[in-house]
Amino acid sequence: MPQSPSSRHPSAPGAEQAGRQPDAAAAVAAAYAADWGRIVATLIRVTGDWALAEDCTQDAFEIALDRWTRDGIPPNPAGWLTTVAKNRAIDRLRRATTEASKLRDLAILNELEYLETHEIQDDRLRLIFTCCHPALALDARVALTLRTVAGLTVPEIARAFLVPETTMAQRLVRAKAKIKGAGIPYRVPPAHLLGERLPGVLAVLYLLFNEGYSATTGTEVVREPLAAEATRVTRLLRSLLPGEPEVAGLLALMLLHHARRAGRTDANGGILTLEDQDRSLWDQATIVEASAMLDAAAPASGAGRYQLQATIARAHAVSPSWNDTDFGAIVNAYDELAALDASPIIAFNRAIAIGMAEGPVAGLAQVDLVAAQLGDHRLVPAARADFLRRLGRMPDAAAEYRRALALAPSEPERRYLELRLREVLTAPGH
Repeated sequence: MPQSPSSRHPSAPGAEQAGRQPDAAAAVAAAYAADWGRIVATLIRVTGDWALAEDCTQDAFEIALDRWTRDGIPPNPAGWLTTVAKNRAIDRLRRATTEASKLRDLAILNELEYLETHEIQDDRLRLIFTCCHPALALDARVALTLRTVAGLTVPEIARAFLVPETTMAQRLVRAKAKIKGAGIPYRVPPAHLLGERLPGVLAVLYLLFNEGYSATTGTEVVREPLAAEATRVTRLLRSLLPGEPEVAGLLALMLLHHARRAGRTDANGGILTLEDQDRSLWDQATIVEASAMLDAAAPASGAGRYQLQATIARAHAVSPSWNDTDFGAIVNAYDELAALDASPIIAFNRAIAIGMAEGPVAGLAQVDLVAAQLGDHRLVPAARADFLRRLGRMPDAAAEYRRALALAPSEPERRYLELRLREVLTAPGH
């Protein structure tokens, strides 16, 4: 599989030894972040060949690293890269053309050459919708979005989801084959279908962000690059669909959570809950940006699920302390959210909010009401343990912490639960 140019990480070992100027390397890295998806999307639209589009775009960035170091950075880096990628595609198609495919390829070549003197339309929106098409398996949608829209390499995506590179490469190959074999259209859905397709796109980006913000496996609490890429693609989607309030709501939600990332772990990388975090470490500028975005997206009637989740996140983010948090407003937002989505997780989070607003007895009762819906989910014993600890029922809390430990999937989560267990075992009354 093609790799991104090493200039995508300008400080990578070997870059300066090879004589590459930092300004050229940085320019290539910036262009990669800004223009990879745009160029790939354009070539896919014209050629219909995902592999060709990615390979030629990759070639363009590798050529840029050499040429820009030697000749200087061009006035229009994006245009330069698009022209080089287009010319590579033309060369490869001409070499591969046979009599049987000549008419088809000639039409493609004509359109590619037409790009040289005409403004290129922004095809990234159709690329996002194609990558997130409901006919693809969810894991394929996630991988394809990261590879094709965000430009992450196969090894980077594999590391993010803790799977072998070969597994991730096969997943991408199968997804692209499914797009071709099933005739999945490379387009933005028509207006009458946009409303039913957009939630699927947002769900993929939400899943991506959640895995980066709160890793479910592995040794890290936060996989910051993954969360950052999800935020970047969502910001791109908002620029392409500026009138969609739920897109703005999702982006605000991501920004509000990500603004707190510096306070989420202690010096040893251990989990810190909202109650224990140093709020002076939170990124106040990002919180202000997200809050303004959320206000601007407020619909005339009925906020969507991402706007409501962002409202909850904002209540935490703007509070000067845990004790000053407006948990009553958070419960109200969860009431609205539960009316839109009757999922057990939302009911569970509402139960936690009630416990914070009305006290641990009420919280414990609410958690027990929804526990049957969640089955053997690790969050249930962890929440029960916390409320029991607050009530001073240390032996019962210890038993629940042990249950939660047996179900915890990640090392940071296990360390946090072990710490809490030690606290209740040594507390008075145990």
